[in-house]
Amino acid sequence: MNRSDKAAKPLVIFGINPIMEKLRSSPEQVSELMVVRRHEGASLNSIIEAAQRCGLPVRYVDAQRLSLLTAGGAHQGVAATTMPYSYLPLAELLQALAHGPARQHILVVDGVTDPRNFGALLRSAEGAGVRYVVIPQDRSVGVTPAVVKSSAGAVYYLKIYRVSNLRRALQDLKHAGCWVVGLDAGAAEGIYDRVFPEKVAIILGSEGTGIRPLIRRECDFLVSIPMRGRVASLNVSVAGGIFLYELVRQGQRAEADLSKP
Repeated sequence: MNRSDKAAKPLVIFGINPIMEKLRSSPEQVSELMVVRRHEGASLNSIIEAAQRCGLPVRYVDAQRLSLLTAGGAHQGVAATTMPYSYLPLAELLQALAHGPARQHILVVDGVTDPRNFGALLRSAEGAGVRYVVIPQDRSVGVTPAVVKSSAGAVYYLKIYRVSNLRRALQDLKHAGCWVVGLDAGAAEGIYDRVFPEKVAIILGSEGTGIRPLIRRECDFLVSIPMRGRVASLNVSVAGGIFLYELVRQGQRAEADLSKP
């Protein structure tokens, strides 16, 4: 598999859902399952059985040891050692855009550093049918065990591209036929005011400052989520979910219009 920007160390992922999704999607990348001694519950038993069917070793450890291995994460009694996460080269995404379906959505995340926010955003993206995610190499969290946990394993069904120059990557996406739209709280136009193109890259900025000015200038247009309460902004993962599902709604409506006699 031709992948780039490989992490140096194996990942120790944790949590029932993330590990079950890993065993379903790519069990060959798991080297060992670790389960707390004197465990209880059908979910843990299902994970043990799934690992055994894959021929994976199962090691039983004390709860304190498991907490140490997972850096105090909410492990739910189970962890697994997996291969380092590998990011795909952007050239592969450009090929997919050229030869894939007409309607394609790409999530671009600029400077999100909180692993829980990033993981929750990936979970929403996967649920909304997004398959491609682009993140910058610097000033942004990558795929960590905490991100895997927060995504509930959704990360394993996404293709993630980590680029050294996000601005150049956006320019490449434009050349491949994508429109670039930024979600910005200060934009005058709302997400419900526009019909979005079929091929669109959606940019979400950091939790504090939003999209960087350099990246904002690459946007073909900016949109905001209408706020009706007293709080002026939303968490980035919540905002991203709202926007992505508006794209889903518009896509379903377009398909319904095409099917009308």
